[in-house]
Amino acid sequence: MTSIYQKLDSKIPPGPLAEKWDYYKNQVPLVSANNKRRIDVIVVGTGLAGASAAASLGELGYNVKVFTFHDSPRRAHSIAAQGGINAAKNYRNDGDSVYRLFYDTIKGGDYRAREANVYRLAQVSVNIIDQCVAQGVPFAREYGGLLDNRSFGGTLVSRTFYARGQTGQQLLLGAYQALSRQISLGSVKLYNRHEVLDIVIVDGKCRGVIARNLLTGELERHSAHAVILATGGYSNVFYLSTNAMLCNVTAAWRAHRRGAFFGNPCFTQIHPTCIPVSGDYQSKLTLMSESLRNDGRCWVPKDPADTQKHPNDIPEEARDYFLERRYPAFGNLVPRDIASRAAKAECDAGKGVGPSGLAVYLDFSDAIKRLGRETIAARYGNLFEMYEKITGENPYEVPMRIYPAVHYTMGGLWVDYELMTTIPGLYAAGEANFSDHGANRLGASALMQGLADGYFILPYTIGAYLSKEIRTGPISTDLPEFERTEREVADRIRRLMSIGGNESPESFHRRLGKIMWNKCGMSRNAKGLQEAIEEIRALREEFWRNLYVAGRADEFNPELEKAWRVADFLELGELICRDALHRNESCGGHFREEYQTADGEALRDDENYMYVAAWEWKGEDEQPVLHKEPLVYEEIKVAQRSYK
Repeated sequence: MTSIYQKLDSKIPPGPLAEKWDYYKNQVPLVSANNKRRIDVIVVGTGLAGASAAASLGELGYNVKVFTFHDSPRRAHSIAAQGGINAAKNYRNDGDSVYRLFYDTIKGGDYRAREANVYRLAQVSVNIIDQCVAQGVPFAREYGGLLDNRSFGGTLVSRTFYARGQTGQQLLLGAYQALSRQISLGSVKLYNRHEVLDIVIVDGKCRGVIARNLLTGELERHSAHAVILATGGYSNVFYLSTNAMLCNVTAAWRAHRRGAFFGNPCFTQIHPTCIPVSGDYQSKLTLMSESLRNDGRCWVPKDPADTQKHPNDIPEEARDYFLERRYPAFGNLVPRDIASRAAKAECDAGKGVGPSGLAVYLDFSDAIKRLGRETIAARYGNLFEMYEKITGENPYEVPMRIYPAVHYTMGGLWVDYELMTTIPGLYAAGEANFSDHGANRLGASALMQGLADGYFILPYTIGAYLSKEIRTGPISTDLPEFERTEREVADRIRRLMSIGGNESPESFHRRLGKIMWNKCGMSRNAKGLQEAIEEIRALREEFWRNLYVAGRADEFNPELEKAWRVADFLELGELICRDALHRNESCGGHFREEYQTADGEALRDDENYMYVAAWEWKGEDEQPVLHKEPLVYEEIKVAQRSYK
């Protein structure tokens, strides 16, 4: 039998950690300018990772096709990121460095990330800010005109660059401008309102995609020498999440079914700063930026009898600033997983506030007294306005109410150092891959990773593969592999449309989300996970027996789009639970109730679980196969994570 490690060559370059990326760039094969014109690349997704990758590869001279299911690339979910982007510039002269950003990221991920990838991310972070400033991104500036910084959770320095509470939007507009320029020059062709439903494998290599024109329902074949998936994360498997309603796992999951290993699927992040659920009718949750914890203080009443009082009527001595009490070194700026579990613990103890009892206060009264209302408005004004529009409460006068919610997914397609999956020619970038965040992502690092992958990493690493494709020539979409894959997609669509049951895709999605949240959410245990696996399997069987999809397949049909995505979520949900069940430890966003310290902190098992769990698809009725990539730390001393 083949060793499980032979399939997981991470391709980490030799040499000291700080020199690996430079060594790689000096040794990587290149494609000459005249030969780049012979090479076709497909990019799926137009968020920060996809737009920056497509723009960069187009600028280099490759022929690029980029796909988005939106009407415009500007609607990608990257636009929703609010608080900022990390970079080790040390503009505040507060002791920051590339190494410190690297260390904070590894520690924040609870020592479950690949060391070489994370160090590279910290290295290129300093270039991202210069790139974005050159594009005109309006980062906040200090009085003297220099770029401003603020702190985020899990760090003791200020390294987060921001544009009020609209950082993701401004960065995406910068990437969109670069992409639009390449579209106008003809090096990039944009396919909007197209959803990629499968990838095509020819002679063991990824050679294209099958896409559906969402306006006409027509299936299309598109070929390329390499394909990049930059399709974001899969948090919507929980139904209620901070993700946009259209966010899904379909492209990544279809790649997984074709042979791409899925890495660490159970590592899903719970964000502590979300507007609480207000009723069963909700289909989405609204994020309040983690940047608010710079000046907002989290508290609950010390006495459970005070939870229904107006917060302004509760005196200072009757308030428990629980994060400051439990984690004095970091206070309200502990990492997201720590803050989320602490808030849940207070609510479980009967100290939760609001109508549901599932909320804690985020209070800005002290900051307003200290800094003035104008300063707070300049930092967070649009976030305060959004909160007031949703809740009807003015956070300048009344503390916000927040509660944790599913946000980001650290898991994703397994990739090597070059960001290639286990399918040759198929790459995954940004949140679609697993590579940089371990078991928990630090705030303001998602935008950093997306732009690092697209602007500074893939333009180098993809050349290592494409340098061998110069003589391949154009790839025909008339190949039998394209015909067979398109037929399989069409058959699946016909199957979804012909079930003729009584329950909508939305209803099945909501039911799946409740299973996932209740039994694989903020905390997990073996009994609940085993129950979840059986319940999801039963729900999936019912889905294929009782689904009803309105409309026709040969027209614009959002119900059909939803049905396809929910079908994939039903398979992914089971894998997430299996991954969580096999990992008998607590780390980062994966908190197994059986494995915790006496004071409720995560209890890792480094001896048995210091590896990337990479799952191989074996069939719909077959158990997936677990492969392991050992995590070896050369520069970091592994220790129990403490923010006290």
